[in-house]
Amino acid sequence: MICFPNAKINLGLHVLSKRTDGYHDIETVFYPIHLYDALEIVPASEGKTAFSQTGIQVTGNPENNLVVKAYHLLKKDYDLPEISIYLRKQIPFGAGLGGGSSDAAFMIKLLNDFADLKLSVEQMEKYAGQIGADCPFFIQNKPVFAEGTGNVFSPVAISLQAYHLVVVKPSVSVATHVAYIRVKPRQPVLPLKEVIRLPINEWKNHLVNDFEPGVFAQYPEIGEIKRELYAEGALYASMSGSGSAVFGIFDKPVELEWEGQNVYQV
Repeated sequence: MICFPNAKINLGLHVLSKRTDGYHDIETVFYPIHLYDALEIVPASEGKTAFSQTGIQVTGNPENNLVVKAYHLLKKDYDLPEISIYLRKQIPFGAGLGGGSSDAAFMIKLLNDFADLKLSVEQMEKYAGQIGADCPFFIQNKPVFAEGTGNVFSPVAISLQAYHLVVVKPSVSVATHVAYIRVKPRQPVLPLKEVIRLPINEWKNHLVNDFEPGVFAQYPEIGEIKRELYAEGALYASMSGSGSAVFGIFDKPVELEWEGQNVYQV
């Protein structure tokens, strides 16, 4: 069985306060986009679960890959068969696009079908939440307003289908914990639920990502990408999540290239 985990962008991101458990309360809008990995599982050829990855190379122990963690998480509660796992990485990591979380969530959905576990959406979201705060979003995989640590969802009526989206991933990556060190929690002047209802051509002056000042100070090239997207005619441009990817929303098709940067037309 094969599936295609997709990325997401953040439309606005307010870091509201630091919690007593060390995490932060935030508010953001998660929006799925058409940038995909490929994930396939088949019965194990040698009777033992194995994992292999192609495409963008991710360093580290394969056993720490979130896809593998998702498999072992479900295997603790269910008699899963031994399988071979094949992951083709196309979504850049360290980008704020949620690629690893998406892979894990889609793995849970894939195993649910493959092993006929009959898990409900709520059960799958609960498992996903044990892997990462934004991981449950990819179970239903539709635009949501997210609160708490990014794990409390409510519907949001928004569609970018009439627009053209460009995502630029610079050569640098931003670790989430480093981005949080540089962010200053605050209460926004306008709640995100109000801002997101404004016309897109008004977002530039109101829809903000609180991670940007700290990240741009450390990596000026990321801020430069945002400025270039506006120079190219973007209605709205922003860093996604804690970075380093920056996206631009255009009202017409554009062909953009940056030397040394990966540009995705999604």
